[in-house]
Amino acid sequence: MTAATDTNSGGERELVLTRLIDAPREKVYRAFTEAELLKQWFAPLPWTITEAELDVRAGGTNRFVMRSPEGELYPNQGVYLEVVPNEKIVVTDAFTEAWKPSEKPFMTAVMTFENEGGKTRYTARALHWSVEDRDAHEKMGFHEGWGQCADQLATLVAKLERRTGS
Repeated sequence: MTAATDTNSGGERELVLTRLIDAPREKVYRAFTEAELLKQWFAPLPWTITEAELDVRAGGTNRFVMRSPEGELYPNQGVYLEVVPNEKIVVTDAFTEAWKPSEKPFMTAVMTFENEGGKTRYTARALHWSVEDRDAHEKMGFHEGWGQCADQLATLVAKLERRTGS
C-alpha cells in the first residue's frame, strides 16, 4: 500500500513525512481538495473530521473541525498560499479568512505529489514558526498521526482507483 519514510532532515523548524502511495497523483491530490474525501482520512482514527470547507486556490480559505474520541471539537482554519493542481499545495494557519492574521500561527504545510512510476511520492513538510512549536508538534505525535493519516489516505485513494479503474 505505502512505503514509509519519516525524517527530520528539513531543518530545526521542520518536520517531514514521505510516503509512496500506490495511486496516480491526480487521485491523491483529489483527496486533499474535495471536502467530502478529506473528511474520510485527514484525522488519525479514532479522531474524525466533522466539517470541512475548502476553497482550494491561492488566497482561498481552508476550514475543518477535528473531533476527539471524547467528543471535543478542534476547529482549524488557514489560507492556501500556493496551489499547483496535482503537484503542490501550500497552506498556512498564519492567516484566517481574507488574509486576517491569526492569533497564534503554528505552521505552514507544504504537500507535494510527484509521479513515480504510476504511483505518487507524497511528501508533507510542516514548517513551524519556532523551534518550540516544532518540538511541541513532534511530541504531539507528528510522525505517528500524520503517518496514520497518510495510510488512511492511501486506503481511500485505492478505493477510488478501484471504483474508477483509471
